[in-house]
Amino acid sequence: MGIPVFKLIYDRRGRASRTKEGAIELRITYNRIQKHATTGVRVLPNQWKNGFIVNRLDALELQQSLDAFVAKARQIVNEQMEAGTLDMQTIVSVIGGKQKRQAAENLPDRGLLIDFFRERTMIRQYGRAEDSQERYERFLRWFERWGGMVTWQDVTEANIIRMDEALGDKMKPCSKWGNYHRFLNGFIIDAINEGIIRKNPYKSLHIKKDKNSDEALEKYLTREEFARLVELELPSEYLRHARDLFVFQTYTCMAYVDLAAFDAAKIVDVKGRPMYVGRRGKTNQKFTFLVLPQAQEILDRYDGRLPMMSNQKYNQYVKMIAVMAGINKPVSSHWARHTGATLLLNSGVDMEVVSKVLGHSSTRMTRMIYAKMLDETIANAMEKMVV
Repeated sequence: MGIPVFKLIYDRRGRASRTKEGAIELRITYNRIQKHATTGVRVLPNQWKNGFIVNRLDALELQQSLDAFVAKARQIVNEQMEAGTLDMQTIVSVIGGKQKRQAAENLPDRGLLIDFFRERTMIRQYGRAEDSQERYERFLRWFERWGGMVTWQDVTEANIIRMDEALGDKMKPCSKWGNYHRFLNGFIIDAINEGIIRKNPYKSLHIKKDKNSDEALEKYLTREEFARLVELELPSEYLRHARDLFVFQTYTCMAYVDLAAFDAAKIVDVKGRPMYVGRRGKTNQKFTFLVLPQAQEILDRYDGRLPMMSNQKYNQYVKMIAVMAGINKPVSSHWARHTGATLLLNSGVDMEVVSKVLGHSSTRMTRMIYAKMLDETIANAMEKMVV
């Protein structure tokens, strides 16, 4: 019977690069069988040298974490060898499970992250709209399923980067921040305020938010593109339904959740003009708009009841319609809201009025989203100089 050999291995799968961190694992070799246990620590290639972490401000802290991991693994293996129960097929899961339990036991007054997050979620959800409450629940489900952070000791820059990588490259930076990082950051701030931890790892990181990127500002159709979509002859009823929803959404600037909740009975007469007042499902913020003739025409077509469908189906059909209309853009239902807002702004409608139509809490939010003037607006403004 041989002696177990322990060795820290860096980037075993060869996935690290100059800008992408690689995982540090513990290799356990016994009787020609090798198993690898993840340590939870990841560093860049230039931060790993001869088995030690270097070139980092938290190098000492991370190295101590690795040493503790190896020591605990040795203890587990030795205990199993003495008891004659060492099983190399399950040793990795035993080490992983005991590490997590031990970390929680070292923080009896702090507990597990997910318990604190659930407690804070109950408080943060109070009084919020149903859509906002669901976003908290969605974050908790994903975070617990991911399992990359279990106790407060796991809240490190390295693990937040791991979380960002786990969310995947296909998800846009603004979605990563708005639906995941923003919630974790908020919970960390709560923990700091309660004295559970002292440092917020997000302060040392640059997690992209891209709220005002050019990509976000270009989610709209031009007048010409919108006209082509409206005038297009469609071969099937479900495509015509989707197009009618998109047109109605454009002329009302509603988000999908508010479109689904639309009730024609709420249209009231204000000095001879049909006005609609509602509250946004996302923020519970009040919004109002004039029911324009184009929107009323669609309501009349369906006797006041819009031909609603799931957002997934709606987006699929809208993309098909865009292709058929020769529009080379990744159009979705939310593009209708942006298209309507840009058409209003380019028509000279005041920013404050557009803000009320969109249901924003202030014109500041509207200006953040539509911060850059569109080409059409710039051209119209500069033509006035010639006149």
